[in-house]
Amino acid sequence: MILRPLALIAALGLPVAAQAANRECAQSPGKVIELCVFVDQGQAFYQVSRRGVPVLAPSTLGLGFAGEPRARYTALGNARRAAVDTQWEQPWGEQRLIRDNHNELAVTLTGDTPLNSSVGVTFRLFDDGIGFRYDYGAIPAGQAVSVTADHSQFRTVGAYQAWWYEALGQERDEYLYTQTDARRITLAETPLTMKGENGLYLSFHEAALVDFPSMLLAGDGAGTLSARPMPWPDGVLARKTGPFTTPWRTVLIGESAGALADSRIELNLNEPSRIADISWFKPTKYVGVWWEMHLKKTTWGSGPTHGANTANVERYMDFAAKYGFGGVLVEGWNKGWDGEWTEHGDQFSFTEPYPDFDIRAITAYGKAKGVELIGHHETGGAVVNYAAQLEDAMKLYQDVGVSVVKTGYVKHSGDILDENGGKQWFAGQYMVRHHLHAVEVAAAHRIAIDAHEPVKDTGLRRTWPNMISREGARGQEFNAWGTPTNPPEHTVILPFTRMLAGPMDYTPGIFDITHGKAEVTERVQSTLATQLALYVVLYSPVQMAADLPENYEARPDAFQFIRDVPTDWETSRTLAGEIGDYIVVARQPRGGKDWFLGALTDEEARTLGQPLTFLTPGKRYEAQIYRDGPDADYRTNPTALVTERRIVTSKDVLTFNLAPGGGTAIRFKLLN
Repeated sequence: MILRPLALIAALGLPVAAQAANRECAQSPGKVIELCVFVDQGQAFYQVSRRGVPVLAPSTLGLGFAGEPRARYTALGNARRAAVDTQWEQPWGEQRLIRDNHNELAVTLTGDTPLNSSVGVTFRLFDDGIGFRYDYGAIPAGQAVSVTADHSQFRTVGAYQAWWYEALGQERDEYLYTQTDARRITLAETPLTMKGENGLYLSFHEAALVDFPSMLLAGDGAGTLSARPMPWPDGVLARKTGPFTTPWRTVLIGESAGALADSRIELNLNEPSRIADISWFKPTKYVGVWWEMHLKKTTWGSGPTHGANTANVERYMDFAAKYGFGGVLVEGWNKGWDGEWTEHGDQFSFTEPYPDFDIRAITAYGKAKGVELIGHHETGGAVVNYAAQLEDAMKLYQDVGVSVVKTGYVKHSGDILDENGGKQWFAGQYMVRHHLHAVEVAAAHRIAIDAHEPVKDTGLRRTWPNMISREGARGQEFNAWGTPTNPPEHTVILPFTRMLAGPMDYTPGIFDITHGKAEVTERVQSTLATQLALYVVLYSPVQMAADLPENYEARPDAFQFIRDVPTDWETSRTLAGEIGDYIVVARQPRGGKDWFLGALTDEEARTLGQPLTFLTPGKRYEAQIYRDGPDADYRTNPTALVTERRIVTSKDVLTFNLAPGGGTAIRFKLLN
């Protein structure tokens, strides 16, 4: 039985008559999504249906403030409606042209407390989901307020499976996902993705996270999720001055996992770029003095095995220039790494190199070869120390020609000290402010930021396109020292969870899969073909070839795909996939006519038939295929790889025989 909105209210025990007088509804442009907002018995609610099927039951709205009780809303009015159908261009990205097609409904809630006396709520309805935010425009300018509660709810209708991990763990967002009944969620990070028995896929997140704490979602054991922003040490959620708006709370809704992956709602709910000219940033691939440290061949700290020495870095620059890489990342170059640096981040200098690292000679050497140094700022979570040096640090990099900086905040989740010695969560309002400040300072010096241990992405790369990539999940480094390392299903969960937030610097491309480890859970759990497919499946405008140079030169057959694959795209399509099982992604290079494809599976061998309908009809392509060998297996024979070439057209169907933990990577080169 399909319940229309009013019938659903009655079925849930809410009086229909009371709703009719205080109720406004809107539909998405294609009439796929319908949302209604109403007031009843002192509470404000919204509800969502898709093609007449309830998705979210009546769920509460509003914020609470220090010094006053929870507001009772007495009326809803002043409905304003708008329709938008525009197109805008990303300066770089997974898709050049983005269509923003939504209907907007804005209402005003009247409450019985001073700070909630007049609250604007704006809803934007897309055919693939919704976003809403609060506008406290009635709070006088300059009046300081403390937000102590977020009453935003998401009451799912029906049974769902969820992919999630427990929030507020000491390692921030670097945890493996678990799949459970959604009713078992206790406290989860977003994006939080679900699959319903009704065939729908949902993902809950937020957009335009500015000067507000990151939102977590608390489950009640019965299907209701409630917003739980990360608090300040004293329990206050956000400190604001009037007037202010909140970030957008978002819900993606689709009939396939791929529909979630291809949504652009997060970007569309952010403001246009504030950087007038971003042409100085060029998407690129890079190598670096990094994996060798994780393998303990060299060290971050100074001494006889120090990796960041001039001669070693110039060796990497020679390799980068030879094979067409645009940058070389170097960690451990600056003073402060000696000893237990994670406990003494306040000892880092961001302008003083170790004596064996001549930064000006290195950058000049790279410039002559067309290779940039990619800078590195590890803070050890000592944010006060970093902030004090930020301007000088960025100026130094600008002076020597560095245009990309990888930042790091390795510290337990709730142990970041502020100026007063208070312990801050890694993505509370304090850190949200800090990360945005760092991006603003970097932009002033024409520098882009690739943030590790970051605040999660919420589409802010549209507004600040120098905010190019982030980590924010278990990346490749766990495959060097993790116990256990990332299992095969990890990279077929990420595209439908973490990657819904934005680009991830996963650092793919490990060719020495075992790196001397016999136990499979102590080394990379994938095949070699999978490491190639990751360059297409996990998007980032900066992609690292993370392994050692000698390992690439030992496998020129596989290395050719890394050399060929771009990092900036005209369009991207998720062709097939199920969360945690498999995925197939195709992308077309920006301004190009070729296509690239990546396919991955979990620990199960899998055969997939993929129509090539994304190719231009009437054109012939050479499919340059990198696939698992017939006896490949991530556990027993991970490096077995077959390369082959075939002529194909859009009418063809390719069969992918994916080994356990395996993958396929293809370049479709246009012939005519």
